[in-house]
Amino acid sequence: MVIAVIDGMGGGIGAQIVSNLREELPTYIDIYALGTNSIATSAMMKAHANKGATGENAIITSVKKANIIVAPVSVTMPNSMMGEVTSKVSEAVIESEALKILLPIIPENIELVGLENKPLALLIKDSIKLIKNEFNIK
Repeated sequence: MVIAVIDGMGGGIGAQIVSNLREELPTYIDIYALGTNSIATSAMMKAHANKGATGENAIITSVKKANIIVAPVSVTMPNSMMGEVTSKVSEAVIESEALKILLPIIPENIELVGLENKPLALLIKDSIKLIKNEFNIK
């Protein structure tokens, strides 16, 4: 099983996701750190992802191999993350057959109505619970 974690900017969110996935899930699950820039990829690799790759083509290629994608919802929005998310990246994420677990961390000028405002740590725990339930992982 492959879980692709996508992040940009400084990679802090992705690093927290990778770290929690690594703590909670069995070691046979591969975690791919897919950064929109090298700083984000590096942060996620330091959090113990199995493999890491950077940039548009790496993300487009790697999400095809993923069973699960975990990322901020902004990866589905072209030009988000200060322009780091390209149209091709957002299209590849949406078109991937992987289960997409998207955290409601969005650009400032967009509001999603009806979402419970939870701290990042709880969003990550909810994501891991969803993965465990969806794929019957103990």
